[in-house]
Amino acid sequence: MATLDHLVLATHDLEEGTAWLADHLGVALSPGGTHAAMGTHNRLLRLGPSTYLELIAIDPQALAPPRPRWFALDTPAMQARIAERPRLIHWVARSNDIAAESAVCPEPLGEITPMRRGNFEWLITVPTDGHLPRDGLVPTLIEWRVPRHPAAALADAGCTLRKLEGFHPDPQPIKTALAALDLDKSLAIYVGADIELLAYLETPRGLRELD
Repeated sequence: MATLDHLVLATHDLEEGTAWLADHLGVALSPGGTHAAMGTHNRLLRLGPSTYLELIAIDPQALAPPRPRWFALDTPAMQARIAERPRLIHWVARSNDIAAESAVCPEPLGEITPMRRGNFEWLITVPTDGHLPRDGLVPTLIEWRVPRHPAAALADAGCTLRKLEGFHPDPQPIKTALAALDLDKSLAIYVGADIELLAYLETPRGLRELD
């Protein structure tokens, strides 16, 4: 079944977001690349041999795609949310059979879309309107079509993911979706007045929180 692949932090400006995150965690991020189909670009941070953090932003040099960008990046609500600093908005789970696992998930995850960046190829679920499933707490699914996971090629900055928590006023549909994907141990989900996704990272500066 699926396993946690990477965390998604969104920022309004990639350079400013990189500087903020590097200062917050005390580490340097690795170069990423561009996603021509979505008009976005990113930087990366290794969290393990098959886990990483993605800092993503709209690429001002790219052509706007003919569809809504992924991760709700086009929405005014998301742009307001990330205006001050990067925010942890979503997580992505790795699948060995994205079609089968997308089909068993009770939460619609979107179309299975082929993507490419440099030498990396993958399939990923993307809702046609770009929204985040269950406000970002139900993960996007990804199936890598490469012999080695991308995180294995990233510099080891001494960071690891210790825990991922979610809060939602109505957590039961999220719990049901996670159980269907066998991901209920990847995200601890609780009742909360506000919708939040929290990650706790062990870093060279000690334990750091991302929200």
